[in-house]
Amino acid sequence: MRYLALAADYDGTLASDGSVYPDTVAAIERLVASGRKLILVTGRILPELLNIFPQISLCELVVAENGGVLYRPATKEITLLAAAPRPAFLEEVNRRGVQHLSLGHIIVATRVPYETVILDIIRDLGLELRIIFNKGAVMVLPHGINKATGLTAALARLELSPHNTVAIGDGENDHAMLALSEYGVAVDNAVPMLKETADRTTAGDHGRGVIEIIDDLLSDDLAASELTVSRHGLLLGRRRNGDEVILPFGRRNLLVAGTSGSGKSTLATGLLERLGEQGYQLCVIDPEGDYDNVPQAVILGTAQNGPSLTEILTALANPQTHVVVNLVGLPLHDRPAFFLGLLHKILELRAASGRPHWILIDESHHLLPRDGNPTAPGLAQDSTGVLYVTVHPDQIDPSILKTVDLVFALGQSPGQTIESFCRALNRGAPPLPSADLERGQTLMWDITSTGAPEVLELAPSISERRRHRRKYAEGELPPDRSFYFRGPAGQLNLRAQNLLLFMQLGEGVDEHTWQYHLRAHDYSTWISEMIKDEALSKEVREIESRSDLPADESRRLIRAAIEEQYTVPAGGIEPA
Repeated sequence: MRYLALAADYDGTLASDGSVYPDTVAAIERLVASGRKLILVTGRILPELLNIFPQISLCELVVAENGGVLYRPATKEITLLAAAPRPAFLEEVNRRGVQHLSLGHIIVATRVPYETVILDIIRDLGLELRIIFNKGAVMVLPHGINKATGLTAALARLELSPHNTVAIGDGENDHAMLALSEYGVAVDNAVPMLKETADRTTAGDHGRGVIEIIDDLLSDDLAASELTVSRHGLLLGRRRNGDEVILPFGRRNLLVAGTSGSGKSTLATGLLERLGEQGYQLCVIDPEGDYDNVPQAVILGTAQNGPSLTEILTALANPQTHVVVNLVGLPLHDRPAFFLGLLHKILELRAASGRPHWILIDESHHLLPRDGNPTAPGLAQDSTGVLYVTVHPDQIDPSILKTVDLVFALGQSPGQTIESFCRALNRGAPPLPSADLERGQTLMWDITSTGAPEVLELAPSISERRRHRRKYAEGELPPDRSFYFRGPAGQLNLRAQNLLLFMQLGEGVDEHTWQYHLRAHDYSTWISEMIKDEALSKEVREIESRSDLPADESRRLIRAAIEEQYTVPAGGIEPA
């Protein structure tokens, strides 16, 4: 299962006029019987909720007081997630005659129009409190406390991730909860703005909308519904015409294939970085020690000693921890057996928690060979979010290849790589472009579409961007990509093969030469076409377009724009 938890608001969502109808309760019982957990997330004060919702034992956890209190029905344990309101605040609220008061452990609630009085009290006492509205209700809470923070605390208790959570609500105070979740739902009676930002609005209102979502969870785990979600899309790169290519949200398996040194690990690392930035948990199986630069990952195993299953699973128990499993320290003949045991445990963890969200298997042709690996059928069955990296796609178990949705072919013969993949599956190859790939490009084939493979300029990884920045700042561009200060009459031929030399030479050339290139927009053109930094080029072009600037001032501004984005050696720039 992908979705292990349903986080539901109470009033206006589960409940109508404070009560949950029997058919909604029956749907919740079906949800819990499927192994999923219900987390109730409400602005209500806990004693009120216990009085009006007798089936609260169906909830694994309750987030009450709009994120201020966590309650576990099974043990009746109460945990405060924020500080109680100060006595001086409560005294002033009573003194100024605020009506419809409801006091909890953390929350102070009233109704419109008393928010103006509350704001005056907060200002007069200098308190760090926040007012949250919900269809006429006015809730006063400590700053930073909302339904999302409360749900985060609940998920942490359950060792679950927001990426395995569906959230459903109806009011203004549900925005943060829906944004936190992987799939956010507004019931039909929700306020218009929540409907606008939700991933989906149900056809039914109140409990009928909840039943609709539960039925879809039990039917296909929302596999069909999530195809319309766009907010989790992942940038892959750009087409030759400059259009961005986004990996759509959904259940995908990717194959990265190409010859040694073609950039497979660079492409894969870039994908992992962007997945990690979105909060998906990553697990990398690294037989050759090529993935020690995955950001914020724990690397288990060294060149001398292999990792243990216990330490890997302990690290993965925390949804926030990415793990790179380095197998270099294991004897070559022991790696397949270790991988077999590890993958079995990872699949068990996925069944229980939906994590790790993405698994990268490097050297897939060795670990999942065509001649058989007992783990392959199980992995093929639970195939959501696997990234296979290989030199030989035709040597991977066919049951694995059948699950691949997107192929990235790299190297000098990417078409042959795709043809090899197709032969392994006994299927015809698609029409292939004849153009050779340049560095940083891949031939991408979306097998799920009817389109042909296309050349893609890959979005670089952080490490790749840093390498390029060093190259452009201090490296050596070839002559045809260098900048030349020639002057109005062509009397000079000063070559700047990087940005550092460009700035040094620019400081030293005479004013006429500098202004000649400035007025011709030569600087911004070079940065755009040869450095390929459109943001910097745009900034420099704006400086070039200011006819009122003296030469020294335009030099200073362009130098500052470059130094803001590109690291230069300690000591700064010395004039040539």
